[in-house]
Amino acid sequence: MVQFTDASAPNPTVEPTATQGGDLSAEQASVEKKLKLESNKLQKRLRREAGRAIADFNMIEDGDRIMVCLSGGKDSFAMLDILMNLQKSAPVNFELVAVNLDQKQPGFPEHILPSYLDKLDIEYYIVNRDTYSVVKEKVPEGRTTCGLCSRLRRGTLYGFAEEIGANKVALGHHRDDIVQTMFLNMFYGARIAGMPPKLLSDDGRNIVIRPMAYCKESDIEAFAKLKGYPIIPCNLCGTQENLQRQNIKAMLNQWEKDTPGRVQQIFNAMQNIAPSQMADTKLFDFENLKLDRSADKAPYEFEEGQVIEGIGKFAEKPPRLQPDNIIASALSSDLT
Repeated sequence: MVQFTDASAPNPTVEPTATQGGDLSAEQASVEKKLKLESNKLQKRLRREAGRAIADFNMIEDGDRIMVCLSGGKDSFAMLDILMNLQKSAPVNFELVAVNLDQKQPGFPEHILPSYLDKLDIEYYIVNRDTYSVVKEKVPEGRTTCGLCSRLRRGTLYGFAEEIGANKVALGHHRDDIVQTMFLNMFYGARIAGMPPKLLSDDGRNIVIRPMAYCKESDIEAFAKLKGYPIIPCNLCGTQENLQRQNIKAMLNQWEKDTPGRVQQIFNAMQNIAPSQMADTKLFDFENLKLDRSADKAPYEFEEGQVIEGIGKFAEKPPRLQPDNIIASALSSDLT
């Protein structure tokens, strides 16, 4: 397993603000210093968690060409930032290619991402496909558009990954997204399934990785604010307050408020699944369970000194236990 070590992160680019006299006041200097420290701390934590996820799931290997999907949201901006940072100190060589899918939403600021990416010295592409019109045509007014939108987007990106020779597709989903998806599937789909940190597409032609799988949304949000990313909101869904995911998110936020650490515990549980303790006959062979008493019986906890008593008509009969059982022998001698 390749370890993505957490080398020292570069200092965040927080520019000082000059006063009219050209010097920073003591108060301004203190604020700038605090911002730098906070940004550096967040960056190191995100690097550490991303590096751990990459290593745990063998997401990145030597020679990979990774298509980093950039939507314009905080998660994908942070993912690209962290991956570029890790690339400088990673123990393997890999390429990054930033790709944005312009879905032709009315009013979409087409200039923002190219302007941002031009400054990063990274290979990038803007893929144009009018999925907006398709979604608006196919989905009735007032219904959730996320399902069809995501399928169209996924199909377009998968195809483009092959065109540019990318063997991995990186998405910016984080820990909270993964937990929310599990509850969405439980509550509305009657199945237990989340978002795997690493996934082979159904046709076997693409591998999806989620390097931010171990990262908390609150850390990403704070980091994005400190970095000042040019966030582009998603307006395709219209008002999103009534969407199922928002309801799940509100529920989890309340749980986290009531019991800090609850979401992490749920995520940990997703990595510690016991199929024999569930009820899915496709995952565990309950039908063919067989007894095996060929070996000597190990003593049960607190077995010594237990009392066995019959009830009713069974009180006069000895228990049906093996004769070498200490308790059975004692009861038999008492009865005789």
